[in-house]
Amino acid sequence: MITDALAGAALLVRGFGLVFSRRRLFLLGGLPPLITSVVFLALLITGISNLDRLIPDFATWMRVLIGIGAVGGSVLIMVLVFTAVTLAIGGPVYERISELVEAELGNATEQVSEPLSRSVPRSVRQSVALLLVSLAGAIVFALLGLVPIIGQTVVPVVSTIFGSWMLCLELIAPVFQRRGLLTIAQRREAMGRHRARTLGFAVPTFLLLAIPFVSVLIFPAAAAGGTMLAQDLLPSSRS
Repeated sequence: MITDALAGAALLVRGFGLVFSRRRLFLLGGLPPLITSVVFLALLITGISNLDRLIPDFATWMRVLIGIGAVGGSVLIMVLVFTAVTLAIGGPVYERISELVEAELGNATEQVSEPLSRSVPRSVRQSVALLLVSLAGAIVFALLGLVPIIGQTVVPVVSTIFGSWMLCLELIAPVFQRRGLLTIAQRREAMGRHRARTLGFAVPTFLLLAIPFVSVLIFPAAAAGGTMLAQDLLPSSRS
C-alpha cells in the first residue's frame, strides 16, 4: 500500500518533468490556472474579510469554530470549482498534454469517435454532477468542522481525501474517454481498485492546487500525471 501511494505521488513529479521539457506547452498550460487563480483568490479574500459580518453575534469560541468551518468549506469548494473552470478554459491544451504524454510513453491509442452533439452534453452533465456532489460534500464538512476537536482534526483529513478523489475523477477523464469509457462510474471503479496509488497522486496534487498561484505550475503537471495514473488504472495497461 505504501509503495503504491509513493508510486502515485511520483507521477506528479514525472508529469512536471514531461511538461517542463516542452516549455511552450507548459506556459500555455499555466495560463488558464493563472486566470482562475486571480479570480478565485479575490473571491476568497473577499469572503474571509466579510466573515465578521456574516457570522452571527455568538460567543467568541463559537464564532471561531464557525469561521474555521466556513474557510475550510470555502477552500474545498474553490479547489474543486477551480479545477472544473480551469479544465473548461484550458481543455484543448490539457487534451494535447494528455495525448503527448501517451505518445511519449508509447501507449497512445486510436481515439473512439463520439459525435459532438453527444460528447458536449455528456461532458456538461458529468461536470455539473461532480460539482453538485462536491458542493454537497463541502457543506457537510463545513458543518462538521463546527464540532469541537473532531472538526479540527478528523474532518480536515477526511475532506482532503474527498476533495482529492473528486479532483482525480476529473484529471483521468481524457484517457478514459479516448478509449470509449465515458461514464463517471467506470472511472470511479478503476480508482477504487487502486485506492493507494490514486490517493498517492491525488492528495498532494489537491493540497498544492489549494495554494494560490502554485497551481499555475502544478496544473500542467497534474494533467500529465493524471494521464499516467489513468494508464496505470486501465486493466489493459496492467496486464
